[in-house]
Amino acid sequence: MLAIITSHPIQYQAPLWRALARDGRVPFEVWFLTPHAVLPAYDPEFGKSFAWDVDLLEGYPHRFLDVQPNWRLDSFGGIRMQRDWATELRVHGVTSIWLEGWRFSTLWKAAASAHHAGIQVWLRGESHDLGPEAWSRRLWKRFALGWLFRRVDHFLSIGSANHRFYLNHGVAESKLADAPYCVDNEHFARIAADLRQRREEFRHRWSIADEAYCVLFCGKLISKKRPLDLLAAAQLSPELAGRPVHLLFAGDGELARQVREALIATPTLHGNVTGFLNQTEIPTVFAAADCLVLPSDYGETWGLVVNEALASGLPVIVSDRCGCATDLAAPLGKAHVFPCGDVRALADSLQRVAHHPPSPDVMRVLVEKYNPLRTVENVAILWSHRPSS
Repeated sequence: MLAIITSHPIQYQAPLWRALARDGRVPFEVWFLTPHAVLPAYDPEFGKSFAWDVDLLEGYPHRFLDVQPNWRLDSFGGIRMQRDWATELRVHGVTSIWLEGWRFSTLWKAAASAHHAGIQVWLRGESHDLGPEAWSRRLWKRFALGWLFRRVDHFLSIGSANHRFYLNHGVAESKLADAPYCVDNEHFARIAADLRQRREEFRHRWSIADEAYCVLFCGKLISKKRPLDLLAAAQLSPELAGRPVHLLFAGDGELARQVREALIATPTLHGNVTGFLNQTEIPTVFAAADCLVLPSDYGETWGLVVNEALASGLPVIVSDRCGCATDLAAPLGKAHVFPCGDVRALADSLQRVAHHPPSPDVMRVLVEKYNPLRTVENVAILWSHRPSS
């Protein structure tokens, strides 16, 4: 059996686990370390407690492992097992493990235990090579990850920048398999089609003028996502394609108050902050908007909201520090990627995309390459080629 070990149920991962279950070629279970986001829990970046309002557990085999109480997701050592990994793997007859990242020390321990027991280790992390790092941190990371990577048999790369990251850390090309970051494209396309006829209703809900060009920021209002860059760019381009700009910030976080104050204090800016939106509410802002902007810095390891927007038929503009930039934005044209922190370049991109948006067919074909079935196929190949026990 393949044990897929991840920190908690995640809305972006559930479609992949369901697709793998429907395919049926790989016997697996998803092992969750915590019930975060299934049971209400505090998220420090959102600044509130919440649980997602969609079913993240239906349609695939899973279990919650026994961990010590008072676990935390914001600390490397924040999750500790009740029993050792060697016992856990042996009791459940595991022959391969798939680790979703290396964010917690217990995942490193799982890799070490599996490797020692002759169990294959697969790793799917998010890191990329798109941002500068101090030489001391780079040296430490290379040393530490070298220890982990020597215990890994296969690396599942989520995209181009992640693929290069592994190569730059000495991983052989032969150990790499594509497992692109994706969402349930059909789900978002279907909802977008249903909501499109209610676009006027949603725009009125968010106080968007009928004639306005709505630029959407969707995510946590925190420093690494740089929402203030969008505010600055909009001041340089208060009109797009002859239409007044409306900035819609869908989310919450430490910068929410600053964004609200800037919108009030700047007469040339029109916009609002929705506050936290749960999963079933996100498609309504896609339906209301004309373009999505993700101005994030190096910490944006991918940006799955870009997948969601494209699947919903919404043009995107992202910074060149986002993990998805090369894969999902650059193919749409140069205007869809701008240098992170360059507010003038972002304003220019907004003008160009507003005047010449990509066609829905182009966006649909592009995002369909990032489909759970692509990962399912490659995982099935890895499973069929594993050494016999």
